[in-house]
Amino acid sequence: MNRKTKSTRIIIVIAVTLIVSGVWSGSGGPSAIAAKDSAVMMVPANFSELARQVKPSVVNIRTVKTVDSEGPVFKHFFGKPFKDRRDRFHDFWGPFHDRRQRQFKQRSLGSGFIVDRQGFIVTNNHVVEGADQIKVRLADEREFDAEIVGRDPKTDVALIRIEPPDDLVPLSMGNSDDLAIGAWVVAVGSPFGLEQTVTAGIVSAKGRVIGAGPYDDFIQTDASINPGNSGGPLINMSGKVVGINTAIVRSGQGIGFAIPINMAEDIIGQLKASGKVTRGWLGVAIQDLTPDVAAYYELENQKGALVTQVFKGDPAEKAGIKAKDIIVAVDGQRVAGSRELSRAVADIKVGKRTRITLYRAGKKKTVYVTLGERAAAEARMQAPEVDEQQVGLMLTALDQSNARRFGFDLNETGVLVIRVKAGSRAERSGIKRGDLIKEANRVAVSQPEELIKLIEKYGKKKPVRLLVKRDSGQLVVITLES
Repeated sequence: MNRKTKSTRIIIVIAVTLIVSGVWSGSGGPSAIAAKDSAVMMVPANFSELARQVKPSVVNIRTVKTVDSEGPVFKHFFGKPFKDRRDRFHDFWGPFHDRRQRQFKQRSLGSGFIVDRQGFIVTNNHVVEGADQIKVRLADEREFDAEIVGRDPKTDVALIRIEPPDDLVPLSMGNSDDLAIGAWVVAVGSPFGLEQTVTAGIVSAKGRVIGAGPYDDFIQTDASINPGNSGGPLINMSGKVVGINTAIVRSGQGIGFAIPINMAEDIIGQLKASGKVTRGWLGVAIQDLTPDVAAYYELENQKGALVTQVFKGDPAEKAGIKAKDIIVAVDGQRVAGSRELSRAVADIKVGKRTRITLYRAGKKKTVYVTLGERAAAEARMQAPEVDEQQVGLMLTALDQSNARRFGFDLNETGVLVIRVKAGSRAERSGIKRGDLIKEANRVAVSQPEELIKLIEKYGKKKPVRLLVKRDSGQLVVITLES
């Protein structure tokens, strides 16, 4: 054997050894194949079994609603773009048109799932709200009339009931708090009336706020949620409900939202017991602490909820809570911002004596509040308009008409901006029409004259910083340009 042949054999033996031992990791080598097998194994193999398990518990919901012809649906077709055409149509048909077009029947579809053997079914509020007739179809195509037990528009949860047959199969509730980002989930429902549709995906995010209501805390998933899926269950890989399919983003793909079942369970229990949901009410307007507001109040810790207003006669006022307090805990539970505070208070029973931890002027305090329910309406005050020429503002105090027009509460105090002169100091500083100026350099103002005097007083010596509330409820700090 020559040296060249011997060297070749040695190279072949080494290569075979590396391949067998898994050291070689090229694109076609065993390590790559093992990685591919591992990736494949990450995809659950039991979607079919899950679908089979939950099928008897998921229902199709069909509703009929009587809709006013002047409502949103009519306006969609006969609104402003077709106004002239509609007027000519009305002139031609006259009173006959009034009688025939005043109301019509609107049919819609949705989904739901059985939660116990007594015939209770969970769905979305928007599926059954205003329904004159509700039909529930089971997976075996049996159909039942249903009645509304209770609705909660704030979370879009509703409970309906059918006269139960003996063989109802309820779903088990899971724990949405334990749901991990990236975990596999399955959405089941009846999109477009196509019954028992199953889609799979992962949990994309938790705690999403989408502007649907005051208690937004959605699970985001890329499992397809289409029209008709509303009210159906979001299932984990153990076959338990972790959410209620609720909303989609029409402009995006793979973006759906579900109500966490941990939040919904208490609501479902209250609806079953009394047909309504009661929530604790503190009686304050609040917002998150932004960096500029935290700096304005010289706060190092930006966690908590800033009280922007205390409603007269409500529990917070009776307990001594004041505007500009920063609430950091409820019954020992930390709150990082306004959303956490709203949810914590809402989960407490009405009438319960509750411990509130807050900071006031940098000092920690504890107050005890007996929570009530949401109260209504307060009185307004009137004041004349004042034109502040040098700054470029037309100002007034709140009265009944302008407070309602600009979206402020009846019990608010401050100076309302009703006009901003183009090119003025006010416009350059970022002040807008509809802003409510509450303070100037930490001095509260309620009348235009008070604000003007403070601007004149401070403007010659140092910057004037205005605490401004906007109709969104947000507090901002604006430094008035010199």
